[in-house]
This record gives sequence, structure tokens and C-alpha cells, in this order.
Amino acid sequence: MHRQRDGAVNGAKDPEPQLKRLADFLFEVGMLRKTPRSGFQFLGSGGESVAEHSYRTAMIGYLLARKCGVSWERVMLMCLVHDLHEARVGDFNYVNRLYNSAEEGRAFRDAVEQTGPEEHLLQAAEELEAMQTEEARLARDADQLDLILTLKEEQDLGNPYAPKWLHHAVKRLRTEYGQELARAIQATDHTDWWFAGVDSGWWSRDNGCGR
Repeated sequence: MHRQRDGAVNGAKDPEPQLKRLADFLFEVGMLRKTPRSGFQFLGSGGESVAEHSYRTAMIGYLLARKCGVSWERVMLMCLVHDLHEARVGDFNYVNRLYNSAEEGRAFRDAVEQTGPEEHLLQAAEELEAMQTEEARLARDADQLDLILTLKEEQDLGNPYAPKWLHHAVKRLRTEYGQELARAIQATDHTDWWFAGVDSGWWSRDNGCGR
């Protein structure tokens, strides 16, 4: 890779400062793909990155907000940014937190500084932290419901510790609809959407090839 004196790479011109700042920010967001969720060390099975967790959390938040008639845009934005600081500080599980602390607020502010919409991103983070709105409570429930889905998958696969974790995760839910959805999740086999959704004869017909 050739870098010119003016900072350009491979002969390309330096980008405008605002676009350069956005590029930096997006590279930082991408770091969440490489940041593991550390609680799986104790659960003993499964694993995911912070980015994987955040994606389904955002989808859950959207669905909860539409069902409850509140601002889905605010809920989704809170879901998208709720773990953004972990690109800088990492994911601390509950044991880590007994012995370590991190300046999560500072990490978040530094991450979004001069991106353009930093005011909206900061407002979303502050609303989520304050937990005074229905949107914030739904965003928090979305975070827990993603964990509940993951724990149900691990329970179905035979992890003996997953039910214990599920018990506590369900207690952290803050909204009535979140609790209802959690009960539905716990009553549903995690393979039903693909395994039970086809004619049972399909599985005996050479993977559905008809031979």
C-alpha cells in the first residue's frame, strides 16, 4: 500500500474531513463484529459478537415498538447504539464488572464525536440510560429478549445452565408485551420455524428432491 506525503493511499485524494470522520466511525462500528460477547465463557456453549447481538436486538426493538404504538425509530436507534461503546472498552460480563470498570459514557461520546448526527446518537444513549420513556423500556427489553432467545436455543441443545440464566433474564423485562413475548419464546422450539414448517414427508424423500 503506497501512502503519499499528503496522507492519500494508493494515489487517491484525501477525503473531505467530514467524510473521513464518517469513514473512521464506520470502521469503528465494524469492530463490533470482532468483539465477542464474553458471557458465553461462563455459559459453556454458544457464542456471538456484539454486532450479531445488536442486529437482532434492533429487529426485536422495531417489532416491539410497532406492536406497542410508540416511536420505532427511537427504539431502533437505542438498540443500535446500546453497545456501541464496546468497540472501545470491550464487553464486560458480570464477573468482570466485580473487578473492573470502564468509562462507557466517555467511550461513547468519543466514538460519535463530529460524526454529524452525534446529537441524535447522544440523545438516544441518554434516553436509554435514563429509562424514563416507554421507548427506552422497550429497547431494554429488546436487549434482554435477544439474550432470552439465545438462551432458549442453548437450552434446546442441552445446556443445563441455560434454564438458570433464563430465569433471571426474564425477571429483568420491564414491559408487559416483552414479558408476553418471552413466554412465547420459552414455549417454542427454536427449530420450529424451519423443521416443523414443512410436510413431514419431505424429510423422507431424499431431502425433498423427490427421488
